[in-house]
Amino acid sequence: MSIVATPIGNLGDITLRALETLRQADVIACEDTRHARRLLDHHAIHVQLLAVHEHNEQAAAAKLIGLLATGKRVALISDAGTPGISDPGARTVAAVRAAGFTVTPLPGPNAAIAALSAAGLDDAAFHFIGFLPAKVGARRTALEALKPIVATLVFYEAPHRIEETVADLVALLEPERDIVIARELTKLFEEIVRLPLPAAPAWLAADDNHRRGEFVLLVSATQPREGLDAESERILKTLLAELPVKQAAKLASTITGVAKNDLYQRALALKDG
Repeated sequence: MSIVATPIGNLGDITLRALETLRQADVIACEDTRHARRLLDHHAIHVQLLAVHEHNEQAAAAKLIGLLATGKRVALISDAGTPGISDPGARTVAAVRAAGFTVTPLPGPNAAIAALSAAGLDDAAFHFIGFLPAKVGARRTALEALKPIVATLVFYEAPHRIEETVADLVALLEPERDIVIARELTKLFEEIVRLPLPAAPAWLAADDNHRRGEFVLLVSATQPREGLDAESERILKTLLAELPVKQAAKLASTITGVAKNDLYQRALALKDG
């Protein structure tokens, strides 16, 4: 089975190898047959389609295994980009591999990589998250867990949640970070902007068009501190003499402006010492 990356917007962003593979396939497994047909008709490809989406993936994978067992050539695509990357496909691939069949990837369009390539962020690593939880509490919990990661954070977001997600990024992540907002990548109204993270809500509010389209959000890393300055260390030690670690770190952060997590980690070290 071939895993074929397809365009995320511009229909010209498809490789020659992908087109050849799709033309030679006996069956193309796709997320949405209507969406797939538009791409295939554009390239004059007429192959049987089989829907494979999040609601039927287990049953559809069994059908694909049956086709592969009879010698059929199967290609797997999603609506846009690379199957299995914030799209259906991972469970299908796992089932096909478990059944003993070869899975061949055909690299191509990917929204996260496209955004990173145009962002100009020079962090040494990136951490792909994809879509955050839709519910506020779960989303904020997920963001808190991401704070210690020293890498560019990569999110996908839909237009109806972009404002609340960006508001949570601003509220929970450090203000010295930058954010790159990339929307409608490879499409007619593509836009990529880099801003200080605290400025992002105002940018979204400034124009209705800023909130339209599919989004990739890149949030720059914060670098770990080598140590506290002498005054912050003195204040923290003074507070630790009278308060529990968590309260001392919180109050020291308010007084000094140093990130609460840095002060908390230093307070733990001082207590242990």
